[in-house]
Amino acid sequence: MRFTGERSEDGITERLFELTVAGDVVPGVLWAPEGATGPRPLVLIGHGGGQHKTAPPVIGMARRYIKALGCAVCAIDAPEHGARVPPAEAPALAQRAREQMTRSGGMRGEALDATMARAAKARPEWTAALDAVQGLAFVGASGKVGYAGVSMGAFIGIPFVADEPRVTAAMFGLAGAPDEGHALVQAARRIAIPIEFALQWDDEMVSREAGLSLFGAFGSKEKTMHANAGGHMAVPVFERASWEGFFARHLGATSGS
Repeated sequence: MRFTGERSEDGITERLFELTVAGDVVPGVLWAPEGATGPRPLVLIGHGGGQHKTAPPVIGMARRYIKALGCAVCAIDAPEHGARVPPAEAPALAQRAREQMTRSGGMRGEALDATMARAAKARPEWTAALDAVQGLAFVGASGKVGYAGVSMGAFIGIPFVADEPRVTAAMFGLAGAPDEGHALVQAARRIAIPIEFALQWDDEMVSREAGLSLFGAFGSKEKTMHANAGGHMAVPVFERASWEGFFARHLGATSGS
């Protein structure tokens, strides 16, 4: 882990970093209470498609969880996103993703295949990030770990969480799979930790049936689905309070500073 920048604001310190995984440089960010010492819970946030590690929704979630739990929060740029894409190439990549969605009619077919390929590449990157962050004294390896990700953040997070025993609670949503044999469903079946799942009833990118099927596949004894009217981008703001409460119950709060 190589730190590339640091700044503090409103009691929270933001540290930018880079990791090298399988020859690729993976940019990340770690937030923690300013002056933090000693171990604490950690929340990993997987950003959505077309976003990046410091997109406003990610920063908003990070600040909320840090203020409520005293935890640390980590995010990394997904493959073909954020600082991993040269600025000159970003418009072409975005256009390609839009065309895939159009041809596939949402998150299925070609678009789903591309997302799952991204998830396979991101899985060891998230493992490396978790290893590095837990090696820091003000985070440590004794606190509980949560994962939060909707849309692409869920498609990437579900395979990662399925194979990562350090994650003890996860919030997913806006994701689904076309059939029970799909790799995403197989990964969900291996997950037994507490889950909260967000589903948009009128999602134009992920069908209602695909979302319900994925939720049913999770092997967790404790799993809760919140279904709201509206499209893919219309998750109600009040759901953020539910996600915060979910992590407060399952990760607890730090006992240190």
